[in-house]
Amino acid sequence: MYLDPLDDHRPPTAPRPVESVWDYPRPPALQDDDRLVRVECAGQVVAETRSAIRVLETSHPPVFYIPAQDIRTELVFPAASGRTWCEWKGAARYWDIIVGNDVRARAAWSYPHPEPDYTALTDFLAFYPSRMDRCTVAGEDVTAQEGDFYGGWITAEVQGPFKGPPGTNLW
Repeated sequence: MYLDPLDDHRPPTAPRPVESVWDYPRPPALQDDDRLVRVECAGQVVAETRSAIRVLETSHPPVFYIPAQDIRTELVFPAASGRTWCEWKGAARYWDIIVGNDVRARAAWSYPHPEPDYTALTDFLAFYPSRMDRCTVAGEDVTAQEGDFYGGWITAEVQGPFKGPPGTNLW
């Protein structure tokens, strides 16, 4: 499904209150998010949805998971290598985004068979904003979480300090 924000007749979203990542829970919480979430790569819209799930975890900016039906799956290919394990969500699978000759290796991930508390993430993908050209939430450009391991999406509503940069692995 492709959403055209110009055809969107919803009223603008009210400003959201500031959130501290230190108030987010552990284990992580899932939260439905109906704001327009968009991912762009190599001049193409790869994903666009109003049905995202935000994963909120202590010390991390939220990660936005997008349902497969709102992703241009013809641009998404299984990564050649790599799987990781999340103590909460289970085994992660990685995906390359390929637009023409532009290959963004391991630019997205998913949990094909998540642990029971996270089954809502089945058939959803998350994108590393640092590996895409542009990611937005309600029209706001996202800043990538430093360190490129967790893949958090930093917007004006989210305050740190954030885990991820060098020297933060043990806190």
